[in-house]
Amino acid sequence: MKYLVVLFDGMADYPIEELDGKTPLAYADTPAMDKLVKTSTVGLIKTVADGLKPGSDVANLSVLGYDPAECYTGRSPLEAGSIGIDMKDTDVSFRCNLVTLSDEEEYADKTILDYCADDISTEEAKVLVEYLAEKLNDNEFTFYSGVSYRHCLIWDKGTLDVGTLTPPHDITGKPIKEYVPTHTNAQKLYSLMKKSYDLLKDHPVNKKREERGLRPANSIWLWGEGVRANLVNFKEKFGVKASMISAVDLLKGIGKFSGMNVVEVDGVTGYIDTNFEGKADAAIKEFKNGQDFVYIHVEAPDECGHRHEIDNKQKAISIIDKKILGPVTDYLASTGERFKVLVTPDHATPLSLRTHTNDPIPFFIYDSGKAANGADTFSEASAKETGLFIETGHTLMNKFINEL
Repeated sequence: MKYLVVLFDGMADYPIEELDGKTPLAYADTPAMDKLVKTSTVGLIKTVADGLKPGSDVANLSVLGYDPAECYTGRSPLEAGSIGIDMKDTDVSFRCNLVTLSDEEEYADKTILDYCADDISTEEAKVLVEYLAEKLNDNEFTFYSGVSYRHCLIWDKGTLDVGTLTPPHDITGKPIKEYVPTHTNAQKLYSLMKKSYDLLKDHPVNKKREERGLRPANSIWLWGEGVRANLVNFKEKFGVKASMISAVDLLKGIGKFSGMNVVEVDGVTGYIDTNFEGKADAAIKEFKNGQDFVYIHVEAPDECGHRHEIDNKQKAISIIDKKILGPVTDYLASTGERFKVLVTPDHATPLSLRTHTNDPIPFFIYDSGKAANGADTFSEASAKETGLFIETGHTLMNKFINEL
């Protein structure tokens, strides 16, 4: 048996007027999904339990069969693991976004114009983060560069007691005065954020970006604090040799800590311009090399949701269907071997809200050797109509591999 998971990050949404009263999933052209779902097990699942923050960290852990209430230690430690940081037990890590702030004189009076600085390239970001490291690293704080706008700060002998650190994608377009760190223990963090603006606002990389009509990455924003992560080995847990394919350090980190083969794919960006074909080719290669289970995470729908890019979100769903789900399932069918496919988002990222929610999300499980009642098409509404609801998200993976 082969197992394929295609995770459409943030795909679930609400009906919107601009898409004829449909959700992006219902509106998108998805022939591969529509073909599979007709004989699949279809329903809704709650991947983020009440009381937990609806982030991709918690939600993907849940989809992969890990109970976040037991194993979640924060978002950034997972990303730190992917970057290659060997965190000490006394370290505290933080996600360090490169963001675009407005130009008011006082830092607290500024507004977050863009949580990702126009999706800054990894190459440009590396120059900026290394410059910050040169100027700000000391015996206490160390900066590490990651992918695009996503980076990491390690606080030696730090503390998690820092108050509320708000994700920047939740406050895009809002003045930061109500969201800057105010806790006594976070004042060093806030000082680094303010210093970063002074260092980055006139950096040559940003000047060149502005000349090209792009937003400057003129500040860091710290959030997602956590301590060293540990996960039960996925093969020991479910008995399958597994691979992880993703553009983002968060999922690569989950893959690393769970003992998966983490596959690097050239040209992946985490956005709608990513190398979709490369991800499909990599998945097929993993199966050919003897892997039993491949998890393909695609960030693009989530990014489009955060940016309120209505057309791009439905396009991203269509492209994933055409360039990833279709080719990989066609390959699996061609082998003559029985296979199963799980298609789901991790959480909803409604365009109208531009942030994550913990709403129940649609999923389907296709089994080439066993037909189920299915649905005519795959959407939030069709999944709800089946009446199947899995309330405890981390139980889905065992159902996928061993039951449904």
